[in-house]
Amino acid sequence: MRLYAGSSANFIALNVNNQIADLLKQEFFKQFSFYPSQNEVMSWRNSLFRLSDIMERAGLTDQGIMVEYKLPLSGKRIDVVICGKDETQKKNAVIIELKQWDKCIFTDYDSDYVVTWVGGGNRPVLHPSVQVGNYMYYLQDNSTVFYEGEDPVTLSACSYLHNYTYVKDDVLIDARFQQALTRFPIYTSEDRTGLSNFITSKVKQGDGMEVLAEIEESRLRPSKKLLKQVSTVIKQKLKGELKLFGRARAQGDYILLDEQLIVYDAVMSIVQKGLEHQQKHAIIVKGGAGTGKSVIGLQLLADLTASGLNAHYATGSKAFTETLRKILGANSSSLLKYFMSYGEAKSNEIDVLLMDEAHRIREKTGYPFKSTGKLQVHDLLNAAKVSVFLIDDYQVVRKGEIGSAAFIKEHAEAAGCKVYEYDLQAQFRNGGSERYSDWIDHMLKIRNTAHAEWIDEPNFKFVIMESPEALEAAIRAKVAEGYTARVSAGFCWPWSKQLDENKELVNDVAIGDYIRPWNAPEGLTGMRKGIPKSQYWAYDEGGIDQVGCVYTAQGFEFDYSGVIFGKDLRYNPDTAEWEGFPEHSYDGQVKGSRDFLQLVKNTYRVLLGRGMNACYVYFMDKETERYFRSRIRKNNKV
Repeated sequence: MRLYAGSSANFIALNVNNQIADLLKQEFFKQFSFYPSQNEVMSWRNSLFRLSDIMERAGLTDQGIMVEYKLPLSGKRIDVVICGKDETQKKNAVIIELKQWDKCIFTDYDSDYVVTWVGGGNRPVLHPSVQVGNYMYYLQDNSTVFYEGEDPVTLSACSYLHNYTYVKDDVLIDARFQQALTRFPIYTSEDRTGLSNFITSKVKQGDGMEVLAEIEESRLRPSKKLLKQVSTVIKQKLKGELKLFGRARAQGDYILLDEQLIVYDAVMSIVQKGLEHQQKHAIIVKGGAGTGKSVIGLQLLADLTASGLNAHYATGSKAFTETLRKILGANSSSLLKYFMSYGEAKSNEIDVLLMDEAHRIREKTGYPFKSTGKLQVHDLLNAAKVSVFLIDDYQVVRKGEIGSAAFIKEHAEAAGCKVYEYDLQAQFRNGGSERYSDWIDHMLKIRNTAHAEWIDEPNFKFVIMESPEALEAAIRAKVAEGYTARVSAGFCWPWSKQLDENKELVNDVAIGDYIRPWNAPEGLTGMRKGIPKSQYWAYDEGGIDQVGCVYTAQGFEFDYSGVIFGKDLRYNPDTAEWEGFPEHSYDGQVKGSRDFLQLVKNTYRVLLGRGMNACYVYFMDKETERYFRSRIRKNNKV
């Protein structure tokens, strides 16, 4: 997906005639159903004209140009990609990030990011060379045209800061950035010739539209599976087999982009520079499902532990924690903990405590762990010198989960912590579709967004199924093709705690002739071989035979997700409001809550956001189904 693709001759003409920004604005509206900000339109007008002028003067008129090119399976967009062949007829693509910066300063810590004026204020942003370099690595990893075949397209990258003039001892050319600058150079207002020579050396011979077409038609690499991918790297790093991510990217490392890398850098920098002081630190990282919170947390666990630091990774999810322990091996239990594990911890005994899904923090630590009688957040803050809270305020799905960004900040400040806050915006699940995530939030009336309608995208589909049988058949077909896929449902049926006479799970989920068991209850024994324990349902291949619930699905991702939308939540077309029905809920943690409606909306938000490539849904309530169908528009291009 991109906002513009065409020849360099046409790109130059559009800029000369002052038409490029308006064209991009209209295309943006077609793709996202709302208009870009005026600041973004002005940046297109200014920056693209400067680039087109350089290309025109260099006689580059047979190249292919893509503007605002969306990275595969990501919400991030590259400013410009220039395609063509060099003098040896080798196919090349040059990534260029355009910046309107005119100055920047250092951050408080030694890191890969700087501070500059952007978005109406001074904000931490990645150094341009680090940013564009990671874009290149990410694209290289995820699109087959850049690594398959006898003649793959070669990628290179640079940045153009057309308003920037270096000053003495300039931050951008500091020694800490030299490695990145050498690989991914920056060109400023005084170095138009350097940029011209860089582009020309890669694409001078033209044939750019041919190369551009290859890139657009390229297959995507199957999405990396978080637990399989990161766990392999963690195991290697803990054995000392791999160098740290921040110093040398190891094969298999997830490539962190933009605000993800800023968060990673902030933690690593604070730990490296700040632990010698008595000051405690708390870092609050807010982000919706699929924004990469777990990726950041697990990458930090690997690198901090490999550095010889005492780092723990804690969650409130037994399924996620036990699956990680199973993959990493028995010795990993000393690193992978629960929020309730820290009631007896000594003050500051842990260097870094990484808390994933921190919205699941409970009021107090309880059975089977010893309670201090204090708030659980106090136990957690007490245990670590640096506390990292990875949180989504809209993923609270059960009574008693009280973690929220505001709550944690209040108590962290009261505990004497220096508090940092970061927001993750870009989507890396749902085919990288921020539109889909916004649409689901809008549909469930969790928050108002600009996306009141859904249009299927090339990398993500939302499909309403006519029956639960059809839904399961579609999911099983994807598993047969080698994809990961699961069926999950709202907690709308009882959950048997014992096996039937054949040592099989009881078929509790019943919709007409469709009958299936829930995943195994926690602690159930005596099951026949092939039925996974509850905590392994999402990971074990036998999980395809059961229906999962939010507690076993939360924290996991699948290539294809199937969701049975039950009768505990229904849309009333007369009032245009959602209504909750506790009588159709069998979740003892939720049905008696005063916040039942919000909790059950959050539950379906979680379930509908598990897919990487598609979400298939069966609605038991037909008014709710009609509501969703009425907000889906056909896209004939997809």
